[in-house]
Amino acid sequence: MQTTTNPRAELLRDPNFRWLMAGSAVSLLGDQFTLIALPWLVLRITGDTAALGLVLALIGVPRALFILVGGAVVDRFSPYRVLMLTKYVNAVLLAVLAVGVYLGAPPLPALYALALALGLASAFSIPSGTSLLPHALQPRFLAAANGVMMGLRQLSFFIGPMAAGLLIALFGDGGGGAVRQPTGIALAFAVDAFSFALSAWTLARVRLHAAPAPAKANATLGSAIAEGLRNVGRDRELRACYLYWTAVALLVLGPLQIALPVLAQSLPQLGASALGLMAGAHGGGTLLGMLLSGARRLRIGTLGTSLLLADVVMGLLFVPMGHITATAQGVALMLAVGVLGGFMQVAVFTWIQRRVAPAMLGRAMSLFMFIFMGLVPLAAAVTGWVLHHVSLATLFSACGLLLVAVAAIAWVASPVRRIDDALQPA
Repeated sequence: MQTTTNPRAELLRDPNFRWLMAGSAVSLLGDQFTLIALPWLVLRITGDTAALGLVLALIGVPRALFILVGGAVVDRFSPYRVLMLTKYVNAVLLAVLAVGVYLGAPPLPALYALALALGLASAFSIPSGTSLLPHALQPRFLAAANGVMMGLRQLSFFIGPMAAGLLIALFGDGGGGAVRQPTGIALAFAVDAFSFALSAWTLARVRLHAAPAPAKANATLGSAIAEGLRNVGRDRELRACYLYWTAVALLVLGPLQIALPVLAQSLPQLGASALGLMAGAHGGGTLLGMLLSGARRLRIGTLGTSLLLADVVMGLLFVPMGHITATAQGVALMLAVGVLGGFMQVAVFTWIQRRVAPAMLGRAMSLFMFIFMGLVPLAAAVTGWVLHHVSLATLFSACGLLLVAVAAIAWVASPVRRIDDALQPA
């Protein structure tokens, strides 16, 4: 009898993964409706960019501050239970908002409170969602499963905003004059509320393979967080990777969040459409890289060597970004960067899930997310001040060369190059 050797084909026959995939697709798509509707609602009510900035800050800052707490809670009570609770909470919050918007524009303090609640909920849903797969799937399926899940996320970035914008435009209030009955905005929030309820229903059908770690009744959350940090610190290769990613987030990713919009705005031949095309090219490249990663395991030496070489190539691709004169040039560069980044994202995510013990996975993943969700915005804010003193071309060149330098230092002075996804920890 011939057996199947394709992990992805075998994975798709696993009922646990089919339920997880369906729920994730629905929830990711619904999230895009709120990401479009909430800023649009604030601007239609107030017309004040400061109010919009405060709403976004009330979502982002609590998420960054409490995500380590969320990781500790996930490890204490299991990712399944925490994720299920956050889905119910988000469904109720968004349903209340949808009704409030339909009945009339809610007061601004109510929107601030909702933004704060959504940010706090995400601090728990993110580590629980990223820690769940190893509890529900066999280890040999993790790479293919991560590739599919991350691919769905990127796909939602394409479909969701367009669908949300169309819904708001068709049913109101899509702008263009005086504020009208915001039925479309209310429907967008209702869609997201329904997506959370539906994804909770699919999650209830998942059966965990690994039992959740027992809670330590005498351990405080503070000591649990400290234990998670010590666990990462004791693993030399894991610690080196986290320090490397911290350097990349502060020196490269944060500055680039500011540099790309400024680039599009500063050149008359580019503009907002060019920014959208470059961002879309990066997203499409990331999706392609993730799909390739799930289909084939391509390595140059070890996983660590492949990661560092990919970062060197990406750094060299950033150097000419500040000198482009046409949209096509920026699109080509960002597409290549996206493919390399997407390919390595899946591999790195899978390596962490296999490397860390299930009882510590929530805290390890929350620290990983803190690096990119907490430090990147901080570095971006500092970059806005730096651009008053250096040219945009200099910033792009510096970011690219810093990435090359950081990768070279990691190669010489750290064990990052030796990490291998073919090996399992003792």
